[in-house]
Amino acid sequence: MEDIGKALQHFHELKLKQIMPAASSIPVVEADAPVINVLKILRTRHHVWVVEDGESMKLCGVIHYLDTMDILLPPEYHRFRLGTTGAVMKSLLGGAQKAGEIMERNVLTVEEDATVLDALIKMKRYKTQVLAIVKGDTLVGEISLRILIDELLRLLRVGGTSWSQHGSSSQSGLH
Repeated sequence: MEDIGKALQHFHELKLKQIMPAASSIPVVEADAPVINVLKILRTRHHVWVVEDGESMKLCGVIHYLDTMDILLPPEYHRFRLGTTGAVMKSLLGGAQKAGEIMERNVLTVEEDATVLDALIKMKRYKTQVLAIVKGDTLVGEISLRILIDELLRLLRVGGTSWSQHGSSSQSGLH
């Protein structure tokens, strides 16, 4: 049990930039990308980050898998009351054509120098499974519960020797 406590303490102190996947592996589209491109990505991913352009990577928004319902439903199936007209405009039949028109603009982010514990606290507070990792307003990566679980299992060396103070993740670069 002491080993698990040491591993968790080390895990919580890791910087996100040590464990985040390469930026090239995360789902990203430019704001002016067609909605169809977003749907193609959402077939296999749970979200897509929307950036101003691929060069600057300025984060503009996110589109979640469950947002697909708003995209696919005809406008008459959206409730018309104060504050819900945005969902109608996100519908393909309501006129949405570009990723920037259907994205959620309020993106939950965390700085790349934040720790695993910082990310976990934010995920719990906002009941989310994924956060954009940013440097200023530039998207540099993402952190998800799945990535965090994988990292903890690497630290614990499941299936191998137990964790020791000198053991570490293959991705974190600490040996």
